[in-house]
This record gives sequence, C-alpha cells and structure tokens, in this order.
Amino acid sequence: MLFQLEAQGSNADDTIRLFWRQFEGDPEGKSYADSIVRGVENTRDSLDETLRKASTHWRLERMSRVDRNLLRLGAWELRFSLEVPRAVVLDEAVELAKSYGTEESPSFVNGVLNRVADDVGRKDRDQPG
Repeated sequence: MLFQLEAQGSNADDTIRLFWRQFEGDPEGKSYADSIVRGVENTRDSLDETLRKASTHWRLERMSRVDRNLLRLGAWELRFSLEVPRAVVLDEAVELAKSYGTEESPSFVNGVLNRVADDVGRKDRDQPG
C-alpha cells in the first residue's frame, strides 16, 4: 500500500480502500496495516528526515521506491509502534526486502533501520542499557 500511495499520489484512505478491494487479509492484520499506511502518510516528512539522517551517502530520492517505502514502514514502527520489538521490526523489513527488493536491499534496509533504531533510542528488550 505504501508503494501504491507514493506511486499514485493518492491519499491513504483511497489507497486502503482500493487495496482491500483487491486482496484479502485477516481482520487484525488489516487494522494494523491500515494504521501503518495512515501513520506513514501523516508523518512522512518527519520519517523522511529521520531516514535522511540515517542513510549516509544515499539521498532518499535515489533509493528504489521499494527500499524507500520499506524504510518508511520500519521507521514508523520503530518510532510509533513501541509494542513491536526492535528485532521484529528489523527482521520483518529485511524479509520484505528479500522478497520485493534487489539483491542489495536486505543489507541496505537492515543497516539504515539499525541506525534509525539507535537514533530514536529503541533497544532490544533483552539488550542492556
């Protein structure tokens, strides 16, 4: 949905409505996905600034659309979905990058999101400090 939101320049509600018309999803997953799409849309500027700071040598505009939106997804979860452990956010983003990105996407996404997690003060629950 985030990819479509950016590609078509539509709003979150229209994107969500169109997506669920085409695909099925479990009610709990749908609700969480919808909140992410709305959250990313509402905080995109600050998310993008967070990603710019964390992605040294890479301008956001030069990133592939897949990588950029996976990073927005992960950054949103790291900043606003505190009940999801840091390791889970990173693992899920890397798995999505493996499925939808390039060969370099998983390590790129992992590296940037690790920096974002550090920058926003997210630690693994079992990590000291």
